[in-house]
Amino acid sequence: MLDFAWMAWTWQTATFFAVIAGLLALMTALAVWRPETEQVGILRIPTTRGDRLFLTLVGAAFINLAWLGLVGPNLEWALALSLVYGAVMFRFA
Repeated sequence: MLDFAWMAWTWQTATFFAVIAGLLALMTALAVWRPETEQVGILRIPTTRGDRLFLTLVGAAFINLAWLGLVGPNLEWALALSLVYGAVMFRFA
């Protein structure tokens, strides 16, 4: 049996990485099932679903870091703002 105690994983960390792995699996399945086409949206650059996922994850990281620095450790509203940002990125970017 493998010993992962040195990683000091919490259930939150495991959930985060499981969600990222699930998103990558979903994007792979979508790419196989419905091939991607580039779109030009509000960013004025051609983006694919993978590009929009990457931009959403990076943007959500910045939103949460800014929230931590400016507001404090209560991240429920930062999560809500990140979800709205992600929806806007996938719809209009």
